[in-house]
Amino acid sequence: MPHDSKALAIVTNYGVEQDELLVPVRHLRDDGVHVDIAAVEPGDIRTLVHDKEPGETVRPTHTLSEVDPAGYDLLLIPGGTVNADTLRLNREAVELVRAFSGTGRPIAAICHGPWLLVEAGVVDGKRLTSFPSLRTDLTNAGAEWSDEPLVEDDTGGWHLVTSRNPGDLGPFIRGIDAALRRPAAA
Repeated sequence: MPHDSKALAIVTNYGVEQDELLVPVRHLRDDGVHVDIAAVEPGDIRTLVHDKEPGETVRPTHTLSEVDPAGYDLLLIPGGTVNADTLRLNREAVELVRAFSGTGRPIAAICHGPWLLVEAGVVDGKRLTSFPSLRTDLTNAGAEWSDEPLVEDDTGGWHLVTSRNPGDLGPFIRGIDAALRRPAAA
């Protein structure tokens, strides 16, 4: 993957699924990708394990309002029910999704993360996967939902990488790696 790649992970300060944030972030950093984590507020991020057990505490590098989406090659949207439900109500998060999809840069979303894609209005005509409880929301928004560990789609001029849950992190990371190796959109 290009040595100058930059990825942006966006989360709320409470409720992100620990492994859906930390496993991809650590993998990307180990591969030399610069990864920023932007949270809604400047304080610590309290992760959860399986939406209920306390997980690791993470320090964000920025707040959502501080980041310039033009400086990143990939947007990472981890899940966690509380995280995703709260994030989709955040104007800055919605605008970040629109900025990435509107300029052809890839977005990777896992588990409940695609809720934010619905709110941003960018899933119509896309084929994707998610945690099964989002199926109706996604199909009502015009997406084609599939129960697979990894679904990638280029419809609409931008690359979307999606997976269902923490058990799919292996395929999800391979999809992220492949997305970062792709030529930039024109």
